[in-house]
Amino acid sequence: MAKLYITLTRSLANQSKNHIATVEALGLKKIGQTVEQEDNPAMRGMVRRVAHLVSCEETAVEGSGT
Repeated sequence: MAKLYITLTRSLANQSKNHIATVEALGLKKIGQTVEQEDNPAMRGMVRRVAHLVSCEETAVEGSGT
């Protein structure tokens, strides 16, 4: 399963309550903070909603080949 590395790049000042709540749900609190989340449709949707505030990188996780 792939992982998403999400970094808060912009301030939450003057943002709507929904955007602030979405960023907090992603686990981000400070500018420059990066979190690792599972890549699933729910996370992709949250990242898309606040794309103007965060940057996102996708990485493939090396598995056991099962």
